[in-house]
Amino acid sequence: MTPNPGLLPLLADRDPDAPLAWRAGVPLSTRQFLADVARLAPQLPAHGAAVNLCSDRYDFIVGMAAALVRGHASLLPPDARADTLSRLRESHGGGLFALVDDPSLQTPGMARVVIEKSAGPSPAEAADLAAVPMIDAARHAASLLTSGSTGAPQPHAKTWGTLTGDVAVAVERLCRVLDLPSLAGLTLVATVPVQHSYGLESSVLLAMLGGAAFDSGRPFFPADVAQALASVPRPRALVTTPFHLKTLLLSGIALPEVDLILSATAPLSPQLAAQAEQALHGVLLEIYGSTESGQVAMRRTTETEVWETFGQIRVHAEPGGEDGNERFIFSGDFLPEPTPMADVLELLDERRFRLFGRANDLIHVAGRRSSLAHLNYHLNSIPGVDDGAFWLPDEVADGVVRPIAFVVAPELTAAAIVGALRQRLEPVFVPRRVVHVKRFPREGTGKLTVRALREFALAQLAEDDTPVRLVHTVPVDHPAFAGHFPGQPLLPGALVLAEVQEAIRRVPALLARLGTHPTLAAAKFLAPVRPGAALAIELNPEAGGGGVRFDVRCDGVVAVTGRWTPVAESP
Repeated sequence: MTPNPGLLPLLADRDPDAPLAWRAGVPLSTRQFLADVARLAPQLPAHGAAVNLCSDRYDFIVGMAAALVRGHASLLPPDARADTLSRLRESHGGGLFALVDDPSLQTPGMARVVIEKSAGPSPAEAADLAAVPMIDAARHAASLLTSGSTGAPQPHAKTWGTLTGDVAVAVERLCRVLDLPSLAGLTLVATVPVQHSYGLESSVLLAMLGGAAFDSGRPFFPADVAQALASVPRPRALVTTPFHLKTLLLSGIALPEVDLILSATAPLSPQLAAQAEQALHGVLLEIYGSTESGQVAMRRTTETEVWETFGQIRVHAEPGGEDGNERFIFSGDFLPEPTPMADVLELLDERRFRLFGRANDLIHVAGRRSSLAHLNYHLNSIPGVDDGAFWLPDEVADGVVRPIAFVVAPELTAAAIVGALRQRLEPVFVPRRVVHVKRFPREGTGKLTVRALREFALAQLAEDDTPVRLVHTVPVDHPAFAGHFPGQPLLPGALVLAEVQEAIRRVPALLARLGTHPTLAAAKFLAPVRPGAALAIELNPEAGGGGVRFDVRCDGVVAVTGRWTPVAESP
């Protein structure tokens, strides 16, 4: 019988008794996996789409494979929060059902199918597993959601053919770099969630379609990562992110040797890459891609800053971006259509490029251009900075936007950080303010979204009690002097208060504290303000995130004092 070219296998050719997965050091064979899929598939509803909420990677892929065999797509939300599931129901209508491996997980408004831990195939089941299920290459296999780092998360449908082709080109490159004929015997330990595109491609799918095996857990803390690595045999690989990798290396925990380190979701510094290779004794490779495109390029960071595309994928530039800049389009191989990237690249040829930063990451300060990714790279390369991020305020002070640096650096002062950045950055990008924080609101992948950082930054600045001092010179020819008063000109009190309010608007921390329409709770006018006076405006945030007290001085004398609050206070 001639094979149907439109059908692709659920699994790559492999020994049915070899491990496909490991759970707490116990191997789970390919034979057991196929039996679990065959047992689960008939239990699924006849219609609808599966919302796969399993946290255990083995349970996840049993559920996804059973859905494929049954003819269902799998929807992969970033989390299982009630509002996330509610948005899924609204966008996809009825017919959704949840696949869970935690019986206590609530899925309001959605039927559940609980994936039970099995003891392996029975003799009868094992005898029936002669053939691996074949899946229509055009079948809608999964809908992945973007991380939301540049906006609201959006679903992106993937066919089984696209996912299979995506993994195939990555396997070819990995085997070439590692000088291996195949990935058979390699075991993957991943710190990234399996519902994320990178976690899906580089853990469970790389095992199913590339011949490797995977650890079923998702270790997060350094001790758990070390334990998970030690529980699986060599050769083994760590699939992680720059944030997780830096946390692991800073922990000081003794780490088992690995043969391969994969990193993605953000560019990795050469210093951190070298430290990782030295500490783990493995080759570190970075993967470049997106939820829309899948993984499309790779580089070995300790050897080159240049990325090279997978397979026959090509990249070209074309005009027409929303900001008037070029767009960079990837096409060919498994990509069903040309796919633009939200990044700024420097193309060396149609397969090699340098990454400058995200298109919406570019910033301009005093006529100079950089990217937040570039600034963050240098901030996080400072010894003693455990984590850090630059943020560009919405408001403009003195006509120039000034970036603010937020850091997790308990042993470093703000002055030390600024001093280190002066050695690394152009002067206009050195922050005037460094704010120490305990941690950032990062996602499970280590990503810090634009929205989360903005909300976090405003909240941190609103709690900052550091006094702010600004100077404003009153024009000699200010029109108010004509009527106030001939021969004895003075600036009306209302205009002095307006200058104070304008000063507040120029300081993001105070604007976040008071809002755009603060209430004047008190004001005392103690001395006149004359033409040409230099007003020294001192703004003192009250402890606990309350109001802001102010003093306006002329030649060292307090002319006006008072207090602004976010809302009117009762007498």
